[in-house]
Amino acid sequence: MSSFSHIDSEGHVRMVDVTDKGATLREAMARGVVIMRPATLEKILAGGVKKGNVLETARIAGVMAAKKTPALIPMCHPLNLTHVRVDFYPDKGGRSIRIEASVRLVGQTGVEMEALTAVSVAALTVYDMCKSYDREMTISNICLMKKSGGKSGRYVRKD
Repeated sequence: MSSFSHIDSEGHVRMVDVTDKGATLREAMARGVVIMRPATLEKILAGGVKKGNVLETARIAGVMAAKKTPALIPMCHPLNLTHVRVDFYPDKGGRSIRIEASVRLVGQTGVEMEALTAVSVAALTVYDMCKSYDREMTISNICLMKKSGGKSGRYVRKD
């Protein structure tokens, strides 16, 4: 019925069976941006947000989210992640903070969704902690930047 691996021949949704796949090193890196008012960015960087250290809280939230991805996205496999990293790159000129998350494991399925989830939840945490200052913040451009491992091999985003 479908060429999608999460749909069987009768059209039913299913988790992909990875039992027979070999374990390989799998890595993924995702990116996203939170755009805000200059004063909001300054407040974050100066440590002046009433709710606490925004970037460290968002880092913890991103790591936790990567580990909880299968609880949020129905067909994701529970994975034994061996590395999750969430980093922030403030850009005063662009009034933004770029968020990057990298995830790694040796396993039978990829970690793209975990990296994307880490970026998404880290961005939402920035918004949550700063919304009283700036409800017009925008979360955008969440995307997979690169991945490696598995049958499909290496992918690197061109832009």
